[in-house]
Amino acid sequence: MIGFFLPGDYLLFTAGLLCGTSDLNVSLILLTLSVTGAAIIGDYTGYFTGKYMGERLFKREDSLLFKKSYLEKTTFVFKKYGAAALIVGRFLPVVRTFAPIIAGATRMDFKKFSLYNFSGAILWCWSLIPLGYWFGKKIPNAVGYIEYIVLFFMISTTASLVHGYFKAKKEIKKQELINTQIKNNQTTTQQNKFVANFKSEGLPPQHT
Repeated sequence: MIGFFLPGDYLLFTAGLLCGTSDLNVSLILLTLSVTGAAIIGDYTGYFTGKYMGERLFKREDSLLFKKSYLEKTTFVFKKYGAAALIVGRFLPVVRTFAPIIAGATRMDFKKFSLYNFSGAILWCWSLIPLGYWFGKKIPNAVGYIEYIVLFFMISTTASLVHGYFKAKKEIKKQELINTQIKNNQTTTQQNKFVANFKSEGLPPQHT
């Protein structure tokens, strides 16, 4: 969970790029399989972390590396996409790390989690790494511009993170307002029933 802030998308793309330019002496298949396996194991680690430590995590105070807003954003994605958030979250910074933790904390069925874990890892790794590989093959001197490629991915992932955070905050506030309205309406309805019962019995309501 410590590395949640690392932009994994550009790391995968860069690995594929270096493989395509032969600066990384490993085959594309071996590279992609290895990273896919690591991604699957990583989500399993997150799942069991959430399953056995989830309650303490939700009560944890903000720190330099951990913010409750990370959980809020991930929870919003889960509410919007359901279990598919485990696939969508692969392409979203922060959500990528906290999605399996929330899945474990909410006791998602392990077989269902495994299905989405494998699907998400395969889609994530087998799209970004081959894309970087293709880019490296087509533009062999792309390594000389690697810092610009990294900068592009960092800006993209940061923009996604900021946009997702404010959207999650907006949705949470909207839901809180709806819940408050419902609660107030229920209270008003109960009071009206109370008054109606007294009137039907010919008794004046007692004020406390």
